[in-house]
Amino acid sequence: MSEPLEPLEPTGPGAGSAQALVRGVSWTPAGPALSLTTDDGDTYLPLRPGQWLRFRVRSGVGVPARYCLGYTVVQGPTDTRHFACPTHQPAARGYQCGSCFARDDFRFMHDFHRSGIAPAGLRAYLAQPHWLYIATFADGAVKVGTASQRSKWSRLADQGAVAAQYVARARDGSVVRVLEDLVSSDLGFTQFVRGSAKFHALLSPRPPALLETANGEAAGQVRAMLDGVALDGFDVVRESWEPSPCSGTITGPTPRIAYPRPLDAGGHGMRLESMAGSHALVTLDDADPVFLADLSALKGRKIHCGDYATDVPALQESLF
Repeated sequence: MSEPLEPLEPTGPGAGSAQALVRGVSWTPAGPALSLTTDDGDTYLPLRPGQWLRFRVRSGVGVPARYCLGYTVVQGPTDTRHFACPTHQPAARGYQCGSCFARDDFRFMHDFHRSGIAPAGLRAYLAQPHWLYIATFADGAVKVGTASQRSKWSRLADQGAVAAQYVARARDGSVVRVLEDLVSSDLGFTQFVRGSAKFHALLSPRPPALLETANGEAAGQVRAMLDGVALDGFDVVRESWEPSPCSGTITGPTPRIAYPRPLDAGGHGMRLESMAGSHALVTLDDADPVFLADLSALKGRKIHCGDYATDVPALQESLF
């Protein structure tokens, strides 16, 4: 067995705590990281190719299916502050308890272009330039989406896009949401692709060159439509999104099968090879195949790092 990961390897104020609540996978141009909350505050565990993750997921009697992840206060265009759930409640809706949902500034965001209702900090956040994009995933599925100037690159990385293009730059968040709705209604592009669909797509991804071509064709349709939209506050743009080098092999032809154990309980040990969004190509201690694991299954769960390994069941040769 390889050397276990040091407990959490925190880069923030959570140093020294061996148990953490997983808030999800987040991306920056430096690569992906596991966002965590410990007793000492928020921290991040960088996820690098070649790195071993060894952890146990807390489960059993009295342990909720998911813990509340707290709430976010938006203080301006680039400033947000996350607060842990003050009472460590189970999640009641999505990943929040009712009290934290009521305190979360982002709850106003998706309807602001219709209601005009939002706290002052979120208004400032939405007042910054926003981008309309067309993203393509590993099976060729296409979606239209939006990203603030602050999250222009990371939004697409977080979602696990394989290819993407920016098709418009909008004055603010209200204008870009109007454009998003127009693209959906006029061209039929969805605004949401399920995580399970992205996972199954990555089990047998289409060739990246074909996905790039398909994305370019979809983006061209959107730009042509936007050229005829009589709305102030936006410009049609032609700009490609560049994926992270950390996503190289996950969209390639490497054979892979689904990770053999659920991530909601038990001990796990996996060596990271490549990632897209929350999905990771991994290898295990005593198994030859490459596996695809969905680390989003850890979101809202508490983990403890240590010398753990994945118990690999007997696998049929036909799977390989």
